[in-house]
Amino acid sequence: MKGADRQNIHAMDRKYIRPGYLKKGDKAIIVSPSGHIEGEFIDKAAATLESWGLKVDVAEHAKGQFYRFSGTDRERLDDLQKAFDDPKARLILCSRGGYGAARIITRLDFTKFKECPKWVAGYSDITAIHAAIQSQECMSLHCQMAKHLSLNDNNDKDISLMRRVLFGEKTAYDIACHTLNCNGESSGILRGGNLSVLYGMRGTPFDLPAGRENIILFIEDINERPYCIDRIMQNLKAGGVLERLSGLIVGTFSGYEEDLSMGKDVYSMIAEAVSSYSYPVCFGFPVGHEGHNLPMICGAETTMRVSEKGVRIELLP
Repeated sequence: MKGADRQNIHAMDRKYIRPGYLKKGDKAIIVSPSGHIEGEFIDKAAATLESWGLKVDVAEHAKGQFYRFSGTDRERLDDLQKAFDDPKARLILCSRGGYGAARIITRLDFTKFKECPKWVAGYSDITAIHAAIQSQECMSLHCQMAKHLSLNDNNDKDISLMRRVLFGEKTAYDIACHTLNCNGESSGILRGGNLSVLYGMRGTPFDLPAGRENIILFIEDINERPYCIDRIMQNLKAGGVLERLSGLIVGTFSGYEEDLSMGKDVYSMIAEAVSSYSYPVCFGFPVGHEGHNLPMICGAETTMRVSEKGVRIELLP
């Protein structure tokens, strides 16, 4: 690895590699590894990134469409692989989620990516790509994508926070208490994202390595029926994942109706699944599909403090 590249990397005790923080003049690439998105959202998102002082390229098939996807599996894989391999790129912004990343992640080659790591940003279906990146012990950023960046200006809280995180400012979040919270303080490696996508990674090389390290897990979801959410939580419990966590951050669950036949609402089902563990649990954290989606550094060392006064999450540099 070249000395200049080495200086842009900070390896933590647990060997997660942090890409170099952005600076003006750095190159960003917008890709669409999952669903189809209207081209105007990509153009406006590119304008937002350019307003940060970045130079922006748009991948060849980012504005394409192949049924529900932005391109064929091969086209989407080629775009993402080229971005991974580009030695000048410092940010890869995924344009949207939807579905499709799970179809290509097994064919990604991380050789050049690990020689010159860059930030990969997005959420929802992009959780699968985050999981693949963390399997290589690298960090990535769970955050807003092209549509949000195109519909809001730099005064938007999430966009401002996303820019600050990527440019290396220390990040901490303070939120109000929730009646289901479990008080306590812990530290660990932050992992997570969309719960259903994480469930789809079970039994693969991209599964949560709960037996190897302390993980603070954050979860969110959309359009999942309550019994499906409970099924996933029971799977994580039976598989030993939940008992080995050092903390749980429960984000927003949206796009569903509560199922009274379950006897509990969704948050209460999640609380019941972790009720026998002693680590801190935070409910109602603003991460997910409801507009307010705070950036979270997957793979970063993190501390969480939950008390009657509120919740504080610190992402350590």
